[in-house]
Amino acid sequence: MKSIIQKIGGGWTFLIIALLIYGITALVYPTLALPVLTSFGQLMGKILPILAFVFVLIFIFNLFLEPKTITKYVGRQSGWKGWVLAIVGGIISMGAIYMWYPLLADLKEKGMSNALVATFLYNRAIKLQLLPFLIYYFGWTFTIIMTIYMIIFSVINGLLVEKFTNNSNKE
Repeated sequence: MKSIIQKIGGGWTFLIIALLIYGITALVYPTLALPVLTSFGQLMGKILPILAFVFVLIFIFNLFLEPKTITKYVGRQSGWKGWVLAIVGGIISMGAIYMWYPLLADLKEKGMSNALVATFLYNRAIKLQLLPFLIYYFGWTFTIIMTIYMIIFSVINGLLVEKFTNNSNKE
């Protein structure tokens, strides 16, 4: 059994088992199958356009950006420009966070530092489109202080992630 799983991979094994369970459940409880399939279709309708957009971005990055250019702006030697790009990019990014993982992984392979990846992800918690609601419910002072706090700690978080991941890579 282990050799079969190793040949096809754990991810594919999980998918096959999940599909079998769903198939058996649909046969035993057909009334449950339609709402589940409808919900799945709606979810795919929301996810696939975003996923397609992210893959188009990856394609464009691969087409026009050389690893040397990416490293210059978001690499380990990018300086303050890299931090600003990671912070602003995280704040203005939209969509589900997991949709950004492939793009960030691609940028990381091309030289983006772990610190900037972590900073980008941390700043995703600041949502420009939701700031008016935050101001309405909590006021300007709270919103400004919390936003500044999150930006500062995103950099600290990025530095810690870089330190710990570099230490674990040396082992």
